[in-house]
Amino acid sequence: MRKTDPVSLTLDCWSLGMEAWSVVGMRVPRLMTGDPAALVEAQRMVAEKVEAAALLQWKMMTGGLGGSVPAMLGGSVAHYRAAVRKNRRRLGSGKRR
Repeated sequence: MRKTDPVSLTLDCWSLGMEAWSVVGMRVPRLMTGDPAALVEAQRMVAEKVEAAALLQWKMMTGGLGGSVPAMLGGSVAHYRAAVRKNRRRLGSGKRR
């Protein structure tokens, strides 16, 4: 498990922000086309966000993020980084599903 000191958490949050913005940068051109694939992408984006939030809540309620506040923060950031990474790979591959 990663360290959960304030500096590590700060860097992890910064990395999450950078990764999320790269996904936004890949997603916006797809959405701007306005074609049926853009609608599918928009619906997928919303569904992924709802799923990620619900899964994080489940992890929090069941103790899956750890017992201390720093562990929970680190687990939350790791949870969202995994979701963002998955999107970055999908969007970067050029596949339009």
